[in-house]
Amino acid sequence: MKKNLYIDGQWESTANYASLYAPYSRQKIAEIPQASEEDVKKAIQAAYKAKAAVANTTAYERAQVLEQLVQLFIQHKEKAAQIIALEAGKPLKYALLEIERTIETYKFAAEEAKRLVGEIVPMDAAKNGNNRFGYTLEQPVGVVAAITPFNFPQNLVAHKVGPAIAAGNTIILKPASQTPLSALFLAELIEQTSLPKGAFNVITGSGKLVGDVLIESDHINMITFTGSPAVGMDIRKRAGLKKVTLELGSNAGLLIDEQVNLDEIVSKCVVGSFSNQGQVCISLQRIYVMDTLYDEFLAKFVVQTEKLVLGDPLEMTTDISSLIHANEEIRALDWINEALANGAELATGGKLQNRILLPTILTNVADHLKVSCQEVFAPIVIVNRITSIQEGIEAINKSHYGLQAGIFTNNIQTAFMTSKALEVGGVIINDIPTYRVDQMPYGGVKESGTGKEGIKYAIHEMTETKLIVWNQS
Repeated sequence: MKKNLYIDGQWESTANYASLYAPYSRQKIAEIPQASEEDVKKAIQAAYKAKAAVANTTAYERAQVLEQLVQLFIQHKEKAAQIIALEAGKPLKYALLEIERTIETYKFAAEEAKRLVGEIVPMDAAKNGNNRFGYTLEQPVGVVAAITPFNFPQNLVAHKVGPAIAAGNTIILKPASQTPLSALFLAELIEQTSLPKGAFNVITGSGKLVGDVLIESDHINMITFTGSPAVGMDIRKRAGLKKVTLELGSNAGLLIDEQVNLDEIVSKCVVGSFSNQGQVCISLQRIYVMDTLYDEFLAKFVVQTEKLVLGDPLEMTTDISSLIHANEEIRALDWINEALANGAELATGGKLQNRILLPTILTNVADHLKVSCQEVFAPIVIVNRITSIQEGIEAINKSHYGLQAGIFTNNIQTAFMTSKALEVGGVIINDIPTYRVDQMPYGGVKESGTGKEGIKYAIHEMTETKLIVWNQS
């Protein structure tokens, strides 16, 4: 199945194509266009040319486009999910949940398009503000370059495309090399909406080639990127005066206090640690349990983890399938072995079975080991014993990352204290740090990035505030 680029409302061929293979079956599933520098520049020109037309659409018209997209995703929900399961190896049950969230995300974007307003500025609050009337407008930045990862190839794209359309911007989408089919399917759906021609473009191929052209172009006004800290920091360094939003790495931590209901917590921890093979930005990677509950928690956690079903992602019964690439399996095993060689203990997992890395629980893990201090992005979680919540807070904060963290506690004072002390962008009380709904502000501190996603907040990132002052004297 040979695919093409989507530029200026047209499907464009290019000189070079690369084979795409399914992570689980390792079978070839498509031929993907490898955009040239000229292709990328053509997409930039198309988006730039459409900028004025899109900026002049009404809030109603932009909301209508997004509502049309919502309906198209509802109609094609199963197909969209099957594409994700095939190209990303995400179990179908989770792929279907991703499409449900994608539908909700575009719905939120349609609603927020109608709420994009500025504010009245009380000019006469200043000594020299008499007889002046001030207000602000929120205007689109222009052309948005969206660079997205493989792990949520529709919903994380929606968190960039939805706000961009709602704000009146044009878009160039560069999807991850392993998940281009979802982005091209999105283009097929957008083609059926009333979005002006050229407002949405999809470029596939080399991340470095495409990224370099986007970063260097004077016609790109904003870059929104989700991916590795190294690439994100390079983008920020080279982007000049372009607006930049970065959603980068994480090694999300969870605290479990005394006197809590472990049965509910354990089931949540299994989902948080192992859904999508741990390939989630806020996947639960580090669990710190108070000493009095540690042994009971670990025993229950291991039992429930070992019940997970491994297999083909296209089967609805599958809980765990292959990682995105065989190289990731090798890396993950190396990190596990490094931990074991340095005093960590294996509670379950730790090996491959039919090209699937078994869900792995490690205990007694030192904080300098890769499975603790780096982003593991695999079905691996550490469970360490603590003697106080303060000890757990210090352990979570001893990280280059700070996206989200969680705590289970029945003590309201502990909850308030922890929520202030944790150095993260979001604290989830009495739930796992993997919890996210798509309208909430989402973004981290430290090497987890800059800026916020969540539709309302992403729209603010994608607009410029303009002040208007009338002198009435």
